[in-house]
Amino acid sequence: MEGDAIGGRLGRLLRSGRTNALVAWAMVTVLAGVFVESLFDFDLLPMAIIAAMIIVVAAPAVAARDPKVMLPWEVLGLALLPVLVRALFGGEMGTFAAYLAIAAFALIITVELQMFTTLRVTHWFAVVFVVMTTLATAAAWTVLRWNADRMLGTNLLTTNEALMIEWLYVTLAGLVAGILFDAYFRRREAYLRRAIGWVVRR
Repeated sequence: MEGDAIGGRLGRLLRSGRTNALVAWAMVTVLAGVFVESLFDFDLLPMAIIAAMIIVVAAPAVAARDPKVMLPWEVLGLALLPVLVRALFGGEMGTFAAYLAIAAFALIITVELQMFTTLRVTHWFAVVFVVMTTLATAAAWTVLRWNADRMLGTNLLTTNEALMIEWLYVTLAGLVAGILFDAYFRRREAYLRRAIGWVVRR
């Protein structure tokens, strides 16, 4: 009985547009706080990722002029987690989390296109899109750092071995995000089919 009660409360939470919006906007506020922290540290990659996330997440609400028009909070949670890991931890874990955040950003874009536009994508295309977007973003970031080192005398890139390890993290992050995307939409579709079946049986 207790499990059924918890499931019922969770179901109401996911179905409530107002509750979803409150949770989602709270997560956006946390993202804004992490952005300020990155701004003080002048950490360019997290700054760019978080700023882009906030803009893309808020875009549907701004376009619809309705704060309840937001992504599902669980999608934002997947994006917020690596951002928090990157802010709280450093080193290799922080590097992997930064690229997982890029993959999560690609995931957000894909989910928004699926939910708020007429575009519909298959699962395999969505997974490939998330992985390729993550790799392309990492490639652009590598080129920018190389040009900064060459023209401005910075030392953003160290050794080739370190760069290859970084790219391994990028690939793994993209694959993890793609798998999460596929699992998320399969679960949402299964929930929708059960809901439709319940209505039809009535």
